Amino acid sequence: MKKYAAVAVLLGCIFLGAFLFLGGGTAATPRADEMLWPTKGWPSASPASVGLDEQVLLRLERDMASGKYSQMLDSFAVFRCGKKIFERTYPHDYAKIYSQQARERGPLNARLTGRYNYFDPDWHPYYHGTDLHTMQSVSKTVTSVIIGVAIKRGDFKADLGTPILKYFDVPKVKNVDDRKRRITLRDVLTMTPGLEWHEEDVPYDDPRSDASLMEATDDWVQYVIDKPMAAEPGKVWNYSSGATELLAYIFQKETGQDIDDYGQRYLFAPLGMRHEWKRTYLGVVDTEGGLYLNGNDLAKIGYLYLHDGLWDGQRIVSSEWVKQSLTPYYQTDEPQFSYGFKWWLSKRPDSPDYVWMCRGFGGQNLQVFPKEGLIVTFTAWDILANSTGKEPVPSDFLPAIKTKTCTDRVY
Repeated sequence: MKKYAAVAVLLGCIFLGAFLFLGGGTAATPRADEMLWPTKGWPSASPASVGLDEQVLLRLERDMASGKYSQMLDSFAVFRCGKKIFERTYPHDYAKIYSQQARERGPLNARLTGRYNYFDPDWHPYYHGTDLHTMQSVSKTVTSVIIGVAIKRGDFKADLGTPILKYFDVPKVKNVDDRKRRITLRDVLTMTPGLEWHEEDVPYDDPRSDASLMEATDDWVQYVIDKPMAAEPGKVWNYSSGATELLAYIFQKETGQDIDDYGQRYLFAPLGMRHEWKRTYLGVVDTEGGLYLNGNDLAKIGYLYLHDGLWDGQRIVSSEWVKQSLTPYYQTDEPQFSYGFKWWLSKRPDSPDYVWMCRGFGGQNLQVFPKEGLIVTFTAWDILANSTGKEPVPSDFLPAIKTKTCTDRVY
């Protein structure tokens, strides 16, 4: 018995030494069954319990309430360790605020009524009086996530090097040349298809905006694919809502399924997310800007990617897709941002790492700090050209982080 006891002690020492060597003497990464999964809602906790400075958050909240960031901020929330740490909402009477604009035809109100009148309080910013808030271009990021889900499940089989004209009746497409024939799925995902497109170089309420002109037509997909080429695909980054709208059409062609229905079954339902999704006048899902979520469910997208595509023991997206999506392929027109697969990547001021971001017109924002497991969300509806608000940036929140990891061992 002494012989076996000695062996047991020796093995115990070996395992303990390995634990200390690999973990540096700190708490190990929590097991999956120790993690909190907010499928049915985020549990609440105090900032101090997860290593955040509440006074910093309160100062930020005062700035937000004063209109420093947006005069039309609707919500602000902070999440860490699988818990909701801080939340504020700000009510606005949008029917009154935008009553004049709602009656005036313009780039943000081409048809005066319905879902693409951006001043109609029945549609913007909240969906028919619910708490579901328009996400605008955050929809692009979620579209990329759903494509990743379909690739992982084997329903989207095409390689990212597939030319997109495969999905079109080419004789019916205008301005076809060799460059257009070389546009691939990867180019569309990274905003580099090379199509002539004016969106970031003109205001959204400018009549020259291709995004507004597209939304005023019946057939958005045809409007986009007919555009002439301006650059070699994969060479020049140019923000294009139209490029992402092509993905709704391509998804249907490749999988035989509607991207909204597919997302509901394999992404939104497993994560416990409520959503609505607008469609174009021909019934195509508006993947460029038509998604509605609330801020709490938006945070779940960040939490899913923090956990490498896993959710409560189920793999939703492959780790490879997460990695590819968050790779900075191109520098954007804004010096602080690089771009992945519909993700904005903001270089941190304190390290070479990136903060992962989703951004949407009017002030929709998701920020994910992967090193610290911190998630921040905003919704707003600040859409007039004379807005004086500014977008919150990652450096605004870094002072609130007191500990590098969660203090209660639940990540």
